[in-house]
Amino acid sequence: MADLTATLLACQNPDTAIRTQAEQALRSAEELNYPEFAHALAVELSTEGKDLTVRQLAGLHFKNLLVAKDESLQSSKHHAWMSMESAARSKVKALLLQTMRSPETVARHTAAQASAEVAAIELPYNQWPEFLPTLMENVTSPQYPDPVKISTLECLGFSCERIATLDDLPDIDSATTDGMLTSIVDGIRPDRPDPIRLSAAVALRNSLLFTRKNMENADERNMIMTAICEATQSRDASVRAAAYECISQIAYQYYDKLQEYMMTLFQLTTVAIENDEENVALQAIEFWSTLCEEEIDLIDEAVNCHVNNMPVTRPCMNYVKGALERLGPLLTSTMTKQDEDFSSDDDIWNLSMAAATCLTLVANATEDAVVPVIAPFVQQHIQSENWRFREAATMAFSSILDGPSSETIGPYVNQSIPILLAALSDPHDMVKDTTAWTIGRICELHVRSIPTETFPTLVNGLMSKLLTESPQVSSQACYALHNLASAFAEDDTAQTSGTNALTPFMPGLLESLLQVTDRDDADEKNLRNAAFEAISALIQNGAPDCKPLFEKLLPVIYSRLQASFSVPVLTNEDKERKEGVQGLLCGLIQVLVYKLEAQDLMPHADSIMQNLLQVLQTKNATCHEEAFSATSAVCDKLESHFDKYMSALAPFLIVGLKNFQAFHVCSIAVGLVGDIARSIEGKIQPYCYDIMAALVESLQNQSVHRNVKPPVLACFGDIAMALGNAFEPYLQMSMMMLMQASQTAMPEDDDELIEFVNQLRESVLEAYTSIVQGFKDGGRIDLMAVYVAPIMQFLQALSAEENKDSEVISKAAGLLGDIASAMGHNVKDHLSQPFVHALLAEAYGNGDESTRETCNWAREAIQAAMQ
Repeated sequence: MADLTATLLACQNPDTAIRTQAEQALRSAEELNYPEFAHALAVELSTEGKDLTVRQLAGLHFKNLLVAKDESLQSSKHHAWMSMESAARSKVKALLLQTMRSPETVARHTAAQASAEVAAIELPYNQWPEFLPTLMENVTSPQYPDPVKISTLECLGFSCERIATLDDLPDIDSATTDGMLTSIVDGIRPDRPDPIRLSAAVALRNSLLFTRKNMENADERNMIMTAICEATQSRDASVRAAAYECISQIAYQYYDKLQEYMMTLFQLTTVAIENDEENVALQAIEFWSTLCEEEIDLIDEAVNCHVNNMPVTRPCMNYVKGALERLGPLLTSTMTKQDEDFSSDDDIWNLSMAAATCLTLVANATEDAVVPVIAPFVQQHIQSENWRFREAATMAFSSILDGPSSETIGPYVNQSIPILLAALSDPHDMVKDTTAWTIGRICELHVRSIPTETFPTLVNGLMSKLLTESPQVSSQACYALHNLASAFAEDDTAQTSGTNALTPFMPGLLESLLQVTDRDDADEKNLRNAAFEAISALIQNGAPDCKPLFEKLLPVIYSRLQASFSVPVLTNEDKERKEGVQGLLCGLIQVLVYKLEAQDLMPHADSIMQNLLQVLQTKNATCHEEAFSATSAVCDKLESHFDKYMSALAPFLIVGLKNFQAFHVCSIAVGLVGDIARSIEGKIQPYCYDIMAALVESLQNQSVHRNVKPPVLACFGDIAMALGNAFEPYLQMSMMMLMQASQTAMPEDDDELIEFVNQLRESVLEAYTSIVQGFKDGGRIDLMAVYVAPIMQFLQALSAEENKDSEVISKAAGLLGDIASAMGHNVKDHLSQPFVHALLAEAYGNGDESTRETCNWAREAIQAAMQ
């Protein structure tokens, strides 16, 4: 490139045209001669006396040659670098290492970042032998000044961090990790200056990802732990905080190695929590939070092992339970160190928040044992004259609600309700906020412990806070009401008695919550969303005697939706608010429609659909999700009468099916197609060509999220059932897609992928079953004859598969029965194969009552076909 310096500077020019031209010039240089361009950037970075801005830009641009967020692009960038000749790469790398010894801070730091990217690519393949010796010399040799040592340790930290984020790399060899660790531990020595120790501590935290071999060696482990523990005593708070971060990382990765160090770590962390600066104390609390998370996982693993009669390979040492007598009071004391301004930015993390979060984890890890430790603090201070202690006691109580059994915590919940209800009127906002949150947690976790006689006072107390309090407190009151309503989801008595305890309060609650959504400050603290969620929960769990109220509420909601279209939009914020409200109103329409009978819905259906179709004209994915979901509810209720809306809906439906970028919209649109097919049946035929084309396109498009594909395949079956023999024009393409999907290999050890493949299998089986039934009902089952062999091959492969779930095996048994029932003796050769009996036996042995009934029916159908 003729003038790289000028081009790099032009990339910062405020003039868009100049900046774009410069960026294009850099891309052209990269494409024209990658090795020469990479070397030129390294020269620009390493040349002393050059403008520091240019040096930094050169280094960052070099780094960006190797980095991409997209995994495939990242891989291609790495391939481009490794495709350079070794000698060319060596020249660039030498310049990078040279620059790390520059007297200029910006140059050194940028070189450290760039070197780390190269190291992440080459070290796993032992391709940069000069890297570690040079860095070790920088750190250990007295000839290099402290700033060089700091940049070098930064480079080691960056390298470890980057290697950890890259997939499919070979393990780092022991010589490399030993070299890294030696340099880092040398940098963290007590006699080193604090800035060096800080860089070394950060690097050590990142390097712990690769030091399993070193941690297995007692001498090396002791060296590492000694260096970290000594760093917790540094005069510099940043070094101390970084050291505790290392300890948390060790708790996460090397729990099994903690035993001999726990007493020391207990003493260090508790002293730090109690006496050290906030940023240090936060990291010390994080150690205990991490330890709790590990022990919770280990306890769950042990339970699963016992259930499955397997040996426990990773025992829980119960460190948290052992520390409870000291740790519990320490956390509650720390919870009294609240920020005065409780309404500050939610992203701010402080000591009281960290302590409350840790106590919640402690309660989950120690269960009933936590109650006698924390309850005295709660009882002593929940009515304290000092607001800090009132709030801390209330928060401590909410923190131990999850973990202990209802038998243990229930009596305390019972006693707490009158006190908490009184505290909703506390003079301090933070106490009111925490009280409402705590009541919400009780409603979520221990609603049966609330005294029956207190229920009216509780509901009225929460309702009284909806319109008069700050958005924060009112939002928590909405949360509590949402959880209280949700607690009635499992209350079957309403179906027999026709009512429940919510009914007397339903009109007032719905009216107040709707008023909340209109508050001028409803945008703050998630208040509007919380109110809508509470309304939705109340409707969903309303008893049958609330139906007249819901009938009156429905036109109120869709009238609000209609009115929203005329709300003026002056800013992007106005647009987001308007569309957000429209989505929430669509959600309420959906739950209301499901609570009503078809005859109740009929008078409102035209108005509802007119408004939903208008929502679909917006360009907002969330609105489209909610509008399609509400349309599904209307469709389910109206059944064949929904046909009148199809001509208006179809264009929007096709757009939704092709919205591959917003895959949630696409999935819901696919589900709506299935609902329509089941509701209007053969009347869907005029729209099927475009619908089927969009479904096939979604399967063929590589950019579509994989979670869309199972419902699309199942949708083929829904349409086939609706059309009967009229599905023939789409049969060949559908079967081709289904057979391709059925060949997806089942992984052995990727749980997430195993779950997806099982979902895929279920959808394929559902589609095959529906297509067979559709052609049987349409009198053209002969069209399926050519597909029986591949279907049976798929079933045979399934029978031998180890990772299939119970739903797959149940649907496979059902499909065998449908094939036998529909095609009779024409398929008896297929049905006589040994795997058929084995598959049915497996399904019967592993299934529930419904699956066993399916298996018995399938056996009878097969026996009839064999005669």
